Amino acid sequence: MRRLAHWVGRIHPRVAVVVHDLGMVWLGWILASRLREPRPVPWWSDDLWVVLLAQGLVFWWTGLYRGLWRFASLPDLWNIARAAVFGTLAITLGLFLFSRLEGVSRGVLFLYPMILLFLLGTPRLLYRYWKDSRQGAALEGGVRRVLILGAGRAGETLLRELRRENRLRPVGFLDDNRALRGSRIHGVPVLGTIDRVAELAREVAAEMLLIAIPGATNQQMQRIVELCEATGLPFRTVPRLRDVVEGRSAFTDLKEVAIEDLLGRDPVELDWSAIRLALAGKRVLVTGGGGSIGAELCRQIARLGVERLTILELSEYNLYRIEQELRSAFPDVLIDCLLGDVGDAATVDHALALARPHRVFHAAAFKHVPLLQGQLREAVRNNVLATQTLAMGCLRHGVESFVLVSSDKAVNPANVMGASKRWAEIVCQALSAEGKTRFVTVRFGNVLDSAGSVVPLFREQIRRGGPVTVTHPEITRYFMTIPEACQLILQAMTLGEGGELFALDMGEPVRIRYLAEQMILLAGKVPERDIPIVYTGLRPGEKLFEEIFHAQESYQRTRHPKIWLAQGRPVSRPALDAALHEVRQACLRFDEAALERLLSEWVPEYRPQAGVVLLHRRA
Repeated sequence: MRRLAHWVGRIHPRVAVVVHDLGMVWLGWILASRLREPRPVPWWSDDLWVVLLAQGLVFWWTGLYRGLWRFASLPDLWNIARAAVFGTLAITLGLFLFSRLEGVSRGVLFLYPMILLFLLGTPRLLYRYWKDSRQGAALEGGVRRVLILGAGRAGETLLRELRRENRLRPVGFLDDNRALRGSRIHGVPVLGTIDRVAELAREVAAEMLLIAIPGATNQQMQRIVELCEATGLPFRTVPRLRDVVEGRSAFTDLKEVAIEDLLGRDPVELDWSAIRLALAGKRVLVTGGGGSIGAELCRQIARLGVERLTILELSEYNLYRIEQELRSAFPDVLIDCLLGDVGDAATVDHALALARPHRVFHAAAFKHVPLLQGQLREAVRNNVLATQTLAMGCLRHGVESFVLVSSDKAVNPANVMGASKRWAEIVCQALSAEGKTRFVTVRFGNVLDSAGSVVPLFREQIRRGGPVTVTHPEITRYFMTIPEACQLILQAMTLGEGGELFALDMGEPVRIRYLAEQMILLAGKVPERDIPIVYTGLRPGEKLFEEIFHAQESYQRTRHPKIWLAQGRPVSRPALDAALHEVRQACLRFDEAALERLLSEWVPEYRPQAGVVLLHRRA
């Protein structure tokens, strides 16, 4: 007996399933025959060999045994029905060849597939129900009860994954589609609308909320998050669709809601065909490729099938980091990493001779506004002279296109950083009439979570327990995500013919106070109660709001709805060359007074602002 039990235990589960299904075929044929035949039907006959063989072959052909009873569902029942119908046809053909269908009535052939569907489907569904019931009983006391917000395809998929992985126990759905009210999804009820989340979460004793609406707009996500925060329960969300499509996340990777989910704007439709055509098979050079924008540019460019990607970066650590990432993620792309200063003419010539690029993206710059207020020489040397050095090198080496990454702070600049970036724009526009290189400038605002930006600063202040420092209660800024900014830079490259200044549509400006409050709430804290907000006053060179265009830059739409074209102001090339020569001499002498004078002459709208002292807590 022990040997028999051991032998049975070693039988593969699929063998048992095959034996079960063939047994059901035999039983189904006998039942159909006895229901239709007036005379007694024997339990076995030679015809049954044909029935079992034909139906077994159809089971194998339809892939019936690739499914698991544990996860039997409607697609499995459909597959069984298909196997039963095709099996009946195969049996009919087999019996016709074997015995000319002698003694087999048409009624048997009609009843058999329906009986077989019942005999095969019922055990599978009962088995799944039994397993789910056991699992539910086992999880009742030890797994957190969760409400799923969103009863669409994403919510249904999330439910199945949670049941499969035994991580959390869904107790209900919430959805704004009132037609779903009272329905059930895999046995889990749709309880009501999302507006009632606080009330319904208490009624079902939910311990966590899961947001399963990956296609939600940012306004919708802000509303949902505010409702979730009001419950006091922890909440998570599935990744955005664009992150799943681009391979950055798996759909079931539940994550905390990030500030990008609230402030990052809705996905932008791009002309990827034009972008791919402009980059596929091309050699590309990216300066500042280890920074926030430069690194993301490198990632997106590497995905588009370039022939060679060369990165020129001043920071040794940033260069090492992006090189390791790219070589791991894109092993088929030829990557050259060069350590050097874009302001060094010898380094630029070496990089251009080595890379022989068709496209150059100039993302290397100093950008920290308060820091550069006291570093005028370095700001001008790196943001203006280095741009001229690289641009002139591109002309000499016959580069097809040059894209300057600029900033909205270049519009009516109130700080050294913005004024130096505006002068860099002037340099590129002046050079656009010479040589074959197409010079294109792209201007955009703040990038969420970029190095040195306000988001990582607030995150660190919250981690330390506060206070969170905001310069002014009314200060606003434009924000976009790093991937979106880089995608629009690539799109602008395809639009430019030479000399254009493109500005990215940044949407509505965001109050920094709102940003701080949301980051505190997302960290599970309450503003002012747990984390104080302190207003410190505008820093030197800081404006209350940023602009995208200067009053003299008449602007117009392009064929892309998120990109605007500004008309550049005419510049005298000889005068510009003379001024830049003077700038170089002033840099050699470290003569910041001369640099300040030259900067004010070439960027007449530059109006340095002193910070406004405003140190108090929010009332």
